[in-house]
Amino acid sequence: MESNRVSTASLLIVVIFIAGVVLRLARPVLFPFFLAIFLSFTLYPVIDFLTRLKIPRSVAIVFIILVTFFIVYLLGSLLYSSVKTFASEFPKYGQKINDILSSIFERINFSSQEIESFNLMEQLNINMLLSTLGSFFSFLSNLFLILIFLIFILAGRGETEAKVFRSFKREQAETFIKIKNNIDAQVQRYLGIKTVISFITGFLATVILLIFGVDFAIVFGFFTFILNYIPNIGSIIATALPLIIALFQFDTLWPAFWILIILGSIQMTLGNFIEPKVMGKGLGLSPLVILFSLFFWGWLWGLPGMILAVPIAAIIKIVTSNIPSMKFISVLISRGERV
Repeated sequence: MESNRVSTASLLIVVIFIAGVVLRLARPVLFPFFLAIFLSFTLYPVIDFLTRLKIPRSVAIVFIILVTFFIVYLLGSLLYSSVKTFASEFPKYGQKINDILSSIFERINFSSQEIESFNLMEQLNINMLLSTLGSFFSFLSNLFLILIFLIFILAGRGETEAKVFRSFKREQAETFIKIKNNIDAQVQRYLGIKTVISFITGFLATVILLIFGVDFAIVFGFFTFILNYIPNIGSIIATALPLIIALFQFDTLWPAFWILIILGSIQMTLGNFIEPKVMGKGLGLSPLVILFSLFFWGWLWGLPGMILAVPIAAIIKIVTSNIPSMKFISVLISRGERV
């Protein structure tokens, strides 16, 4: 009996290790695939709405794909141009950093020491331009791959029920379809609410930064939208980035102070009060599970993995809570309330 448990545990460790290696090596394909799955949950209700308006399903899918491509490409191009401008303007901040360091060294009687940070900033500027260009071409290739996956996923979703009824007895098929519909509805609700809250947060952050005249406000607003999918850590990073720029951009600390207060209040209000109230307590994930997910997917896929980490954990919780034999997993990763 004891040897069977040891064998099972060893096999489980080996399987987890192999799965981790496969996920890490297959990142160029799996990350666009996972992102396409999330987009499909978000876009499928729109396709249902269009089909209810008597628009052919194939036409609705093509229309949604084209609109999605246009929006994502527009955002990517805007972000690319903004980051390119940021890279070209970076030496200005490098000079300010150099002046601050020089004043610090003067106050501690090391004024004779030369600081080479400005040259470092120039080199960093060139590297940033090259890195940005490579990232943009990588973004385009991933975008086409995501859209290809998205086309097949959206086209195949409508045929699922017919295939299930052909494959199983009627009672089994009805049970499966009911579970599937519950999972679809809950996942769509979670991703929809999370995306809307993230968009509102990013939009408000952009407006506030534009009012204060902070450079690259649109870039920081976009980062706020993306980083809002990472609980707690994402909001801290999204607030810190424009705050650092404001500290070096303005001659006084007051703009940075008010930016910190306003952005922090927006993040706290939307993230800690409005989102939980709208989302409900049913999707409460254990903080330990969230932390583990962030580390695990961050190790596998870097920052994109950290962005998808919590949505993946939430979807796992939704799926397992709807399958009686796997409900214990949902209980284990929940915050502690009844599932």
